[in-house]
Amino acid sequence: MPSSLTLYTVAEIRQIEQAAFAILPSYTLMQRAGTAAANYARHLLADHDYSAAILVLVGPGNNGGDALEAASQLAQSGWNVKIYLSCDPARLPADAQQALLRAQNSPAHFIDENISTQNNWALVVDGLFGIGLTRAITGEISALIEQINTLHCPVLALDVPSGLDANTGAIIGANITGKGDSNAIRATHTITFIANKAGLHTCDGRDYAGEVHVSDLGLDADLFPPSSTHLNQTELFASALQYRRHNSHKGSYGDVLVLGGAQGMLGAAVLAARTAAKSGAGRVFLACIAEHLNYDSMQPELMCRDATDVDFNNATIVAGPGLGTSRAAHDFLARALAAHTPLVLDADALNLIAVEAGLQQKLATRKAHTLLTPHPLEAARLLGITTSQIQADRLAAARALAKKFNATTILKGSGSVIAVPDGTTVINTTGNPALATAGAGDVLSGLCGALLAQNWPLWEAALAAVWLHGKAADNLVTNGIGPIGLTASELIPEIRSALNQLVSRQNSAQK
Repeated sequence: MPSSLTLYTVAEIRQIEQAAFAILPSYTLMQRAGTAAANYARHLLADHDYSAAILVLVGPGNNGGDALEAASQLAQSGWNVKIYLSCDPARLPADAQQALLRAQNSPAHFIDENISTQNNWALVVDGLFGIGLTRAITGEISALIEQINTLHCPVLALDVPSGLDANTGAIIGANITGKGDSNAIRATHTITFIANKAGLHTCDGRDYAGEVHVSDLGLDADLFPPSSTHLNQTELFASALQYRRHNSHKGSYGDVLVLGGAQGMLGAAVLAARTAAKSGAGRVFLACIAEHLNYDSMQPELMCRDATDVDFNNATIVAGPGLGTSRAAHDFLARALAAHTPLVLDADALNLIAVEAGLQQKLATRKAHTLLTPHPLEAARLLGITTSQIQADRLAAARALAKKFNATTILKGSGSVIAVPDGTTVINTTGNPALATAGAGDVLSGLCGALLAQNWPLWEAALAAVWLHGKAADNLVTNGIGPIGLTASELIPEIRSALNQLVSRQNSAQK
C-alpha cells in the first residue's frame, strides 16, 4: 500500500477509482469515505458532548455524497448534525442519491437558513466540491465560503478543501476573480481519500488544507500504480548522513567557493559562505567580484579572495548571492559554468542566465552536478512566463526547469518543489513563514554547496538542504523565535544543530 507520503494526480486517482468500482459493490467507496470522515470528525470532537452542533455542507457531486454519508453516521450515533444542501437534490449522482436517502432517514436535520445565524458550531464538514472542480467558485457558494472562513471552529474538508486544486495547490480561478479567500474553504483539517495529493502541500495548499490525514479506503495495494511524486522525508536522504571518522581532516570535507559580492550586496554572499562553513564544508572561500572583504570578523575562518584570483575548478561553487548583473558578473558566471565541479546557481546567477541564450546553453550542456534554487520570479524569468503561471502549477514549473537546463531544481516557496530532468518530484514538508525574509535563500544555497562539497549525491543533497533549511525555521519558531522578525542569519546555527542531530540518529540506527 502506498505511504501517505506518496502523491497522486487527480487523473491517477480517477483510474484507481475506476479499478475499484469494477471489483466492489456499488456505494462501497462512498460508505467507506463517509465512515472515515465520521470517525475523523469524532476525533476532532473529542472535547465536546453530543449536544455540540455539527454543520455539514453538501455539494452537487460525490463529494457531497461522502458528506451525507458521514452526516448520517454521526447523527445515528447521537451527534447534533445539521445538513446544508447547496444543490438541487434531484441532480445528485446515483451513489450520492443513496447517501441523501440515508441522511433523510437519520436523525440529522436539514437546514436552509443562512449559516451565519448560528455561530456556535463545534465543527464544520466541507463536502461542497471535491477533486473534480475545474471552475472558480462564484455567487452564492462563494458567499457561503466567505461565511465559513470567518468561523472560529474546526473545519474538516473531505478529500480537498472546496476550491483548491488538488494537483497544484492553487485556488481555482483565483487569478481570474481576484478573490482568493472567498473562493476556497480554509480548512483546519483535511481527510483525503484513496491517496495523498500534491495540491494539499504546496502553493496555497498548506494555508487551506490544514492538517492532512489520508484514508486509503481499504483498497488493495495492487490498484495503485507507481508514482513519481512524493513528500520529502529524512529517509529519502538518510543514506548520505555519514558519521565523521576520527582519521579525517579539512580536506576530507571539500571546499566551497561562494561567488558574489557586487557593490552593496556583499551580505548575501557572506550569508551563503557562513552557512557553508557551519554546515560542514572543510574550507570556504568568499570570492568577491567588486566589494572586497579582507576578512569576516564574525566568521574569520572564511577565506576572502578577489574573484579574479581563484581557480573555479578546485571547489564546489555557489554562484549568485549578491552577484549583481554587471558585465563582470556575467563573465565570472561564465567561468563558473565552464568549471568541472559541482555548481549551485541562485539569485543573480539565474537572472543573468535568463536573459542570455549563450549562458543557457552552457548550463544545459554542463557535465558536472548542477543545482538551481530559484524563487517563483526567478523561475518565471528562466521559463519566459509570468510568476502567476509558475504558481498556477509549481510542480510542472519545477519539472520544466529541470528538463530545460538539465539540472536538479529547487523551486522555493510554500511547499518547495525539488525536481530532476526525468520528472521525479518531491514536495518539501518543513518550513514556515519565518523563511519569508531577505537572505533566507542565500542561506539555502550555502547549505546546498556545503553538502555537495562533502560528496553528497546531488539528489540527496537537494532534498536534505531544503528539509534542514525548513526544519531550522520550524525549530526556531517552536522556541519562540519568529516567525515574525526572524532573520536569515539566525537559521545558520540551527541548521548546524539539525544536521548533527540527523547524523547522530542515523549513526545510532546503523549500530
